[in-house]
Amino acid sequence: MRAHIVVLGSANTDLTVKADRLPRPGETVTGGEFMVSYGGKGANQALAALKVGATVHLLAKIGTDAYGNLLYEHLIRSGLPPEGLVRDPEAPAGVALIAIDREGNNQIIVAPGSNWRFSVQDLQALTLFPAGTSLLLTQLEIPLPTVEQGLRLARAQGITTILNPAPATPLPSSIYPLVDILTPNEREAGDLAGMEVTGLEEAERAAAVLQSRGCRQVIVTLGAQGALLYSGGRGEHFPAFPVQAIDTVAAGDAFNGALAAALAMHRPLSEAIRFANAAGALSTTQRGAQESLPAREAIEQLMTRA
Repeated sequence: MRAHIVVLGSANTDLTVKADRLPRPGETVTGGEFMVSYGGKGANQALAALKVGATVHLLAKIGTDAYGNLLYEHLIRSGLPPEGLVRDPEAPAGVALIAIDREGNNQIIVAPGSNWRFSVQDLQALTLFPAGTSLLLTQLEIPLPTVEQGLRLARAQGITTILNPAPATPLPSSIYPLVDILTPNEREAGDLAGMEVTGLEEAERAAAVLQSRGCRQVIVTLGAQGALLYSGGRGEHFPAFPVQAIDTVAAGDAFNGALAAALAMHRPLSEAIRFANAAGALSTTQRGAQESLPAREAIEQLMTRA
């Protein structure tokens, strides 16, 4: 059964240059390889779900500048429908400027551009939930009122909601009751709960705090330690799949997209988390963001081998 998912979020063009070392303040260094690629948590998670077999409707706002046109064309070529992509002639598309040294360390500056102009009024002009939609997945790289309105409209239609609270941003109390599944990583869980999270025990305490604010379930992603589900007053640990990781940039997005797709395909939550863990692990074995997102066959092979 194909799953129907709506992803509400950001889309960026990533401009990356590699150099032997990163510049000091006021310094210019000569770089090497230059790459144009595509990212943004909304687009990444939408494509992660698409690659594992879901039917995905991305809601995003994209400028009509040169980078915006490249981004728009890329998303359409990737298989996302144009109906949810709002074009903004008054602001450039979101752009991330990324510098990477020979050790893999990076410096990143993000200009949100049109992402930060995605308004509640834009939502009102869109067909938010095509027929058959069973799940909404959203993040925090667009304005918080837009995120909250999307969650509220989904809840009113009985659509399951997942909020990936990244980047970490203080949330109003009104958002938590609109969320079926909250998916912070350990740092985001700690920031939201007001405590340091360094392992399973602290993750469970933070998840309990977050669930007490009204969300139904909390899944804390823990990198190489896997993920922790907190539901019904108890935590359950799902170990990570062992892989040789070389680039973790898209692990969280791969996890969230795969989790949403698996749940919309009516897989049990525990199985969906294992599926998402495997997707996140596989994404770390390839370089890049969208380039590293795994297909369903590879995910299921890893789950079978483990």
